[in-house]
Amino acid sequence: MEAYEEKKKLLLDMIAFATVDGQLSKKGYDFLFLIANELNFEKGGFIDLLSHELPTLPDNMKLNRIKQFYQLLLFFQNDGVLYKQDPDLIVHIAISMGLDTDAIKVLIKKVKNAPNTIIPEDALWKIFQEE
Repeated sequence: MEAYEEKKKLLLDMIAFATVDGQLSKKGYDFLFLIANELNFEKGGFIDLLSHELPTLPDNMKLNRIKQFYQLLLFFQNDGVLYKQDPDLIVHIAISMGLDTDAIKVLIKKVKNAPNTIIPEDALWKIFQEE
């Protein structure tokens, strides 16, 4: 149940980021629906999340996007394996979140090389500042 709640929070945060002026664009909806499918949310469960009260966005939105992306990356590798198509999908998601592709590749490599190591927030920020 804890993993479901984490996925739900992640998805709600992503919905908040994608919602502009109270509206979610068709492109944003399609993208989030793709993420919801990857996180094993049924269509009804995803649509239900759209009616939830969205979390307030933090002052440091870029760091929050980086942390959310990192959590998503960990979910992709929760079974210890990144499948052949996963890196392409992960990069596409990160680009859609406005994150730097070079930093994404560095982060994916770090997670692959040390799958059970948690990367602290300051180290995540440093990866994206250097690239």
